[in-house]
Amino acid sequence: MTLLTPPAALAALLALLPAAAVLIGRRRVAAVRKVLGLEPPARRVGIARVVVASAGIALLGLAAAQPALTRTAHTRVRKDVEALFVIDTSRSMAASASASSPTRLDRAAEAAINLRLAIPTVASGLATLTDRVLPDLLPVADSDAFAGVARRSVQIETPPPTTSNQRATSFNALGDVIAGNYFLPTTSKRIVVLLTDGESNPVDLGDLGGSFGPHGKYRFMSVHVWGANESVYDPDGSRERAYQPDPTSGALLDSLAANLSGKSFSAHNLGAAGAYLRRIAGSGPTTSSAARTHRTIALTPYVAAIGLLLVVLAALPGQLAPRSVRSFT
Repeated sequence: MTLLTPPAALAALLALLPAAAVLIGRRRVAAVRKVLGLEPPARRVGIARVVVASAGIALLGLAAAQPALTRTAHTRVRKDVEALFVIDTSRSMAASASASSPTRLDRAAEAAINLRLAIPTVASGLATLTDRVLPDLLPVADSDAFAGVARRSVQIETPPPTTSNQRATSFNALGDVIAGNYFLPTTSKRIVVLLTDGESNPVDLGDLGGSFGPHGKYRFMSVHVWGANESVYDPDGSRERAYQPDPTSGALLDSLAANLSGKSFSAHNLGAAGAYLRRIAGSGPTTSSAARTHRTIALTPYVAAIGLLLVVLAALPGQLAPRSVRSFT
């Protein structure tokens, strides 16, 4: 078990207050009883209430430190297959439903992370797409590293496209994946997952399609991240009038996927997309990797609930008071 915010555990010291208050109160009562010449009570009353209250406060202090169970395990990785997630970072991917809503790029990054979890034994990398494909992370077994790069490094037009056209995206750039060293030479199956709003310049695949499908090394799928009522917003919250969503983007992406012997899915249907990704990845032998997976289970809600219950129980009148003993003659 680990504490995510250890300094907050100092709040557990407040559990000493009920015991201190009872101790001080008992001393005062004992002094008054001595002055009045009264006998001490036959049995002590209220000890259980103090113990329960102190335990409850201690647990609430522990909850403030956010206890969690962390499990670490070595990652198993396939040798025969790798995946490359290509995220469109063109200007249109900054569109969103409102100035404060997640952008298409934000949603594409989270979709990539979720899809990556569908193939946990497949080494996966990240690249960005505008009018060229550039690598951010070559395929690795570490899913945590993948998520970190997707959330922190993938940004709009970073780096910028080589041209200044209003629409910079070009799916022709997928040829860079074939020509580049994005995969290990020994990898027999190479999966390309494109996450985009589909708003691209005209596509001329040329001989690209021959590299994809059952007879090539590459497999293709795309995820359409798009909304009809979305706009690109300036930093001051005003809409960019020059941008209008392209209603033909979905059809263009469907056509691209079909020409590359793959399938296109909506970002609203990641379940089906993940199932297809698992299917094209298939199964195969795995080997142990140096990468490790970390799983954290938060215990804070459970510890806090028990602590609060004990505090409430201690505060209820008469619940923890000892039962009086009656004698019958």
